[in-house]
Amino acid sequence: MMLAARLAWSQTISLWRAGELRVLVFALVLAVAAITAVSFFTQRIESALNQQGSLLIGGDLAVLADHPIPTTFMVRAKSQAMLATRTYEFPSMVIYGESSQLVEIKAVEPNFPLRGHLTIGKHPQDTGQAVQAAPQAGEVWIEPRLATLLNVQVGDKLQVGELSLIVSAVLLREPSRGGNMFSFAPRLMMNAADLAATQLIQYGSRVKYQLLLASSPEEIQRYLEQAKPTLGRGERMDDVRNARPEIKTALDKAQQFLGLSAMVSVVLAMVAMLLSSLPYIKQSLNTFALMRCFGAQQNTVLQILTIQTLMIALLSALAGALLGFIAQLGLAQLAGNLFVETLPPVSAMPVLIGILASIGMMVAVVLPHAWQMRNLSAMNILRRDTLLLPLSTQAKFLPAALVMMVMIFWQAQDVNIAVSTIVAMLALSLIVLGFVYALTYLAQRFLMLTPKSSMLASINLGIQGLKRRVGLSTVQMIGFCMGLMVIMLLTLIRGDLIRNWQASLPEGAPNRFVINIQPAQINQVNQFFIKQNIQDAAIFPMVRARLVSKNKQLINTVTWQDDRAKRLAEREFNLSWAAQMQSDNKLVAGRWWQDNEHGKPLISLEEGLAKSLNIKIGDQLLFDIAGSPLTLTVTSLRKVEWDTMRANFFAVTPPGVLDTFSASHISSFHLPIGAEESLNQLVKQYPNLTVIDIAALMQQVRGIMQKMSQAIEYVFVFSLIVGVAVLYAALVATREERVTEATLMRVFGASRQQVSVAYIAEFACIGFISALVASIAANFLAYYISVNILNIPFQFNLSLVVLSVLVAAVLIPLATWLGLRRFLNIPPRQLLNSI
Repeated sequence: MMLAARLAWSQTISLWRAGELRVLVFALVLAVAAITAVSFFTQRIESALNQQGSLLIGGDLAVLADHPIPTTFMVRAKSQAMLATRTYEFPSMVIYGESSQLVEIKAVEPNFPLRGHLTIGKHPQDTGQAVQAAPQAGEVWIEPRLATLLNVQVGDKLQVGELSLIVSAVLLREPSRGGNMFSFAPRLMMNAADLAATQLIQYGSRVKYQLLLASSPEEIQRYLEQAKPTLGRGERMDDVRNARPEIKTALDKAQQFLGLSAMVSVVLAMVAMLLSSLPYIKQSLNTFALMRCFGAQQNTVLQILTIQTLMIALLSALAGALLGFIAQLGLAQLAGNLFVETLPPVSAMPVLIGILASIGMMVAVVLPHAWQMRNLSAMNILRRDTLLLPLSTQAKFLPAALVMMVMIFWQAQDVNIAVSTIVAMLALSLIVLGFVYALTYLAQRFLMLTPKSSMLASINLGIQGLKRRVGLSTVQMIGFCMGLMVIMLLTLIRGDLIRNWQASLPEGAPNRFVINIQPAQINQVNQFFIKQNIQDAAIFPMVRARLVSKNKQLINTVTWQDDRAKRLAEREFNLSWAAQMQSDNKLVAGRWWQDNEHGKPLISLEEGLAKSLNIKIGDQLLFDIAGSPLTLTVTSLRKVEWDTMRANFFAVTPPGVLDTFSASHISSFHLPIGAEESLNQLVKQYPNLTVIDIAALMQQVRGIMQKMSQAIEYVFVFSLIVGVAVLYAALVATREERVTEATLMRVFGASRQQVSVAYIAEFACIGFISALVASIAANFLAYYISVNILNIPFQFNLSLVVLSVLVAAVLIPLATWLGLRRFLNIPPRQLLNSI
């Protein structure tokens, strides 16, 4: 065994120096790096959420609702001697001097938080001190972002509604904040005792009510079991296992995306390994044949191959794990603070995963050849009988295909996604194969119709090379397709799609929303619009209501599998009324009401809402409005152009239907530059008004999109690098065959120019087909993302397609020629002697 180990090591070093092993190891290292980087990153985030679950909610259990929490929850907590505290979160405007700013107010009771601590300081750059207490009555704590926006310092006074409060500290860290990904406005924390005096919470205000509890795990579990069956509509309970569900959802999506990215890298790496294994196996067969000639036993040869395989797999895995560890540091820097503020250190589990993946991929490549060698003599190996056996041509890729499918299922973590990926890869292979045969057929027919010349003969020879090496050409083009498709998709999403989304907003589109307008304030708000010469700034009423039943059947969210449908069924609706349909609405089914239907119990729904909740024309919907039932009949479905940024509603009734119910109002408008001062004066006069600056929010969204785009590009670097490895591996795998072919062409009289033209023509076709298929696939994916995710019109980017095809058709043959040109400069006799 020691002798076999020494021989395996010396042979590995020899293969590395000869260059036969480098591409194989390079591809394996990159595959392990992609897997371990994703594993390191997602494991750190999961560990942080698991370790800090109670900190993320400020307690061991949270009862949340969009209405005041029933007293029964507090009574039950007190009966079990549990620690309890209440919080109230809502958006509102605060004023400092002549400036106003939208903030997220969190009013807390004195014993907040029950778990963890807050960090406060005297200025935004302060290191701060940890406290487990809330602001005193008459004081507020503000985040550094708010201090910077309003140029506020500790000791200054902020106008919060009808109350003037002193800034006593800068809130540097709030674990229950959960990260800045979901924070479109800076935090202002105040004492709940001051909340009533601000007069900010009025009818129509969107407030998140929260009851935090802390106790022993047994008591928490008992409370959860007793209280969960009593939850009403709009109420839920979160514990440390599902703390901050919005973060969990984002993490799941990010992990799925990163897993898919790693999956692409693994698939490309497997392709590169299969290609680069051909010269590696060939050189190994030569060595093993010589060893058999010198008396080595079959078992000894197989031992050496096994040790060598494990040695390469382990060393590559360690190098890949190190590269993956370095790469995840960049991932944590780019995207880590989107989820949690600090990440715990890594563990050794991703390294073990990388080692197992490396061994699996390496064994999959070597196993078919080892299986063939078990009964071969030295003469069989020297005569290359292994290349003539049926197993070599029919089943040598089967282990690699199985490992690749296992990797796909593992990285995708979803059966549907994994199956779709495998089907897409097969479809892509068939499409590429079809293009190869179609192009060679058309080119051959075209060349037959044109006058004969040496140049055309060389081009024809190169094109026919695609058919002679159809399997290898297909693998090459699949690798090129994936790499090009990734680049084009990123370009479309980050460039054209985002620009199209921004361009879809018309000139003068609303850039401000005003909500919580009370009926007595409508005249003053209209006067503000007239004074500022703001056109088409309609004020719309809103009545909060809950959907109780459809056609006398109670709404049961358990029956819906779709998360969006569940959320829509559980949420409170904003019912509005209008005599005429808005210009940015389009009737897609049913009819709009007539003037004589004033006060009739009818309703018009947005088509997406109706589709999610399976509501049709003629259905009768029962709503609960502040305890009063109201039955409405669906008469029409509307398509709403949400991107106009105007105030729109899912549900609209005729005028007169909701007159007996309390309503708040909303308006959207375009505020001209320089009119901010007048708006600030309006907010000062009516502090309950909340002004949402859409431009500022869009800037926050663009910042998040930019950060996530950087993370996307960062992860896809692995795919692009492995794509380059596929190209290089394909060139290396066929280099000897092409040199032999070029030699024979030169011996039979072909010139250096003719050989160059043949290879350039072959790889120009490969580049052209790859870029064309990649362009089609990338535009289909971009269409799906734009229509179903970004909800914007899709515009086909012809210039990008043409540029990609031209660049690929030029760069790929150029790279091939640069790799083979030194062989083309050698005289035919010398080449013939060398082979």
